[in-house]
Amino acid sequence: MFVDDTDEVRDPDVSAIAALGEPTRRRLYDYVARSADPVGRDEAASDLGLARQTAAFHLDRLADESLLDVVYERRSGRTGPGAGRPAKLYRRSARQIAVSLPGRRYELAGRLLARAVEESGTTGEPVRDVLHREARALGARIGADGAGEEVVGVLERYGFEPRREDGTVVLGNCPFHALAREHTQTVCGMNLHLLGGVLEGLRETGYTACLAPAEGRCCVRLEPVA
Repeated sequence: MFVDDTDEVRDPDVSAIAALGEPTRRRLYDYVARSADPVGRDEAASDLGLARQTAAFHLDRLADESLLDVVYERRSGRTGPGAGRPAKLYRRSARQIAVSLPGRRYELAGRLLARAVEESGTTGEPVRDVLHREARALGARIGADGAGEEVVGVLERYGFEPRREDGTVVLGNCPFHALAREHTQTVCGMNLHLLGGVLEGLRETGYTACLAPAEGRCCVRLEPVA
């Protein structure tokens, strides 16, 4: 089964990006990122012309935001008694951060599409059939994870900007906007099945997902079941 390990954009991502807005902190981050080996406070302070206390403060702030990892190593290469305490060093973390306004989820779409192509190549099943099935399965898991919530709240977290209009739920934003403009039939079909899966996972029987393309909004909307 396809597993979506795409992180949602949450406040910690915004906080991490804001942390890089401080010029000295950004210089230190870039310095560590360019280094092939973990960097110590003294080394960073010397190379960038900073006070050691200033370098230490900003490096620790970057570590608190998970932008840097902290490791401890003995720089002398000695081990055992008398080797001294390991030095506190910093290296760039593997964390990936992305914030977009309005919200976009291109990695989610990319994973679904890649999975569909790979499985189709193995089984011979049409790519579109696999894509629809995988999108529905992912949507069902998203809905199940939000069990007990209203569908509007779940879709808000995924960037759809839902709003109620005359009994329907209109989605003011498409998280796959650029892809949908260039590959409308493929991406809108994927989105339709994804949202159908969300309703299924939530056990929401009051709405059904329908294609209803309109300028300035998602191609899918949720219609009340008669």
